[in-house]
Amino acid sequence: MSTPRGRFIVLEGGEGAGKSTQLPRITQWLEQRGRRVLSTREPGGPPEAERVRELLLDSPAGSIDPMAEALLVFAARSLHLNQRVLPALQDGIDVVSDRFVDASYAYQGGGRGVTNDRLTALEDWVCADLRPDLVLIFDIDPGAGRARAAARSEADRFEQEDLAFATRVRQRYLERAQQEPARYAVLDAARDPDALWAQIVRILEERLDG
Repeated sequence: MSTPRGRFIVLEGGEGAGKSTQLPRITQWLEQRGRRVLSTREPGGPPEAERVRELLLDSPAGSIDPMAEALLVFAARSLHLNQRVLPALQDGIDVVSDRFVDASYAYQGGGRGVTNDRLTALEDWVCADLRPDLVLIFDIDPGAGRARAAARSEADRFEQEDLAFATRVRQRYLERAQQEPARYAVLDAARDPDALWAQIVRILEERLDG
């Protein structure tokens, strides 16, 4: 008998939305229900993909053009998928990832202006037919999110972008959630962490059946 495929859960949202706080809670929730879980992030995962992450986040603003940025993100994603995500899912392990392909449509598409046609071509090439089972969109006013992120750490290349960029990113996330509500859930990330967690638990129970 073949092993049932693991479930693929993705956390998405703008800067300072609280994804990193909630990801370990989601991992623990799944493990308490007897699931094996891999927690990961994008860009990142394998060492080579982590080096691409450093390049993307630490390079000076304006030093990487939008299409090159998209290609770098998808190159890191290919490494991540083939070395971490797909083997885990095929082994029946649930994968919880801080960002996946929606981030490319939001940041490189909405934020940078790379066309959907180009991003879709890259998605089809790199991801084939893999789609997350559940995407949690951590939605927060960009100004409030930026304030949180600034209090947390030094701004990276994306956090240094202006508020208009962050607003376009947010809008693209919401547009994608509206297009496919069965796979997406929009969270009120302005809530305090415990109230947000309560909302997440309700969604996990509804969508994943515990």
